[in-house]
Amino acid sequence: MKSLRTGLLTFALAAAIGFQPTAQAATATTTMAVTATVLATCIVLATPLIFGNYSGAQLDAQASVTVTCTLGTPFVVRLDPGAGSGATVATRTLSFGANTLNYTIYRDAGHTQLWGQTDGTDTVAGTGALLPSILTAYGRIPASQFAAPGAYLDTVGVTVVY
Repeated sequence: MKSLRTGLLTFALAAAIGFQPTAQAATATTTMAVTATVLATCIVLATPLIFGNYSGAQLDAQASVTVTCTLGTPFVVRLDPGAGSGATVATRTLSFGANTLNYTIYRDAGHTQLWGQTDGTDTVAGTGALLPSILTAYGRIPASQFAAPGAYLDTVGVTVVY
């Protein structure tokens, strides 16, 4: 009986000073799904094709086309004929007013493979990898064009199809 009295006294004393017994905290857990969808995408950058000074002798120049695509994404790079009047892929045209200067862009350093816009014929294909694909455009102005002096310009569209 003494222990019951001691227990009741302890309880009464605790209640008198505002002591509350602590309740055990309960927890519940779950998981949260996290998703993302990676879309096939590509970006393309091109450096200028700068021939410099032309004096009637054959003149070659190079430019870079950099293609960055998501990993494993197949792509094709097309170059249009340019903005010059009457230009074709085989004979592009630089212009200075009404004056023109013909040139060509190739896919290879030997200047034998035109770079144009017909898939499977004269385009460049690749696949997105961890690093960008850096492609070289090889330009050539043929010899024996005696155009009027001036600063000749053209703009060639670069398209990546993926």
